[in-house]
Amino acid sequence: MGKIIFYEDRNFQGRSHECSSDCADLQSYFNRCNSIKVESGCFMVYERPNYMGNQYYLKRGEYSDNHRVIGIGDCIRSCRMIPQHRGSYRVRLYERFDLSGQMHELVDDCPNVQDQLNMSDLNSCNVIDGHWLLYDQPNYKGRVYYLRPGEYRAYSDWGGVSPRIGSIRRITDFN
Repeated sequence: MGKIIFYEDRNFQGRSHECSSDCADLQSYFNRCNSIKVESGCFMVYERPNYMGNQYYLKRGEYSDNHRVIGIGDCIRSCRMIPQHRGSYRVRLYERFDLSGQMHELVDDCPNVQDQLNMSDLNSCNVIDGHWLLYDQPNYKGRVYYLRPGEYRAYSDWGGVSPRIGSIRRITDFN
């Protein structure tokens, strides 16, 4: 079970709203969000309603100034709790849309997709087991995308703006 608290002002001040599950539209709870506490679990927060726009991964901790600490503005409009996963991790990455073309299967983190898999464009994937974070740059940097179990027939299905992928890792830290 996860728990996240959003605050309108920096340093956990102002109006607040607490969530323990997914919320597709946070706009009615606060006008802006400048600090966040994740008391337990892991969450993805999104700049637009319905889990759209830039996404940010937050694990347990205090984020007293979103802009300075996370690099996000005061527009948090939806959040998704990442359920804890016990067991194996497995994802299949495809070079073409609709789960076709050359395929690579991963069961562990991959800090550099180009170097390790000789693949830089990822147009679709199938998450078989576990929850993953996909980054547009190597070494887990840049824009991040959350992948939960299921099929993603096009990079736009996970919110991607291009098929360029740099790294991918498992979500394992739930403390």
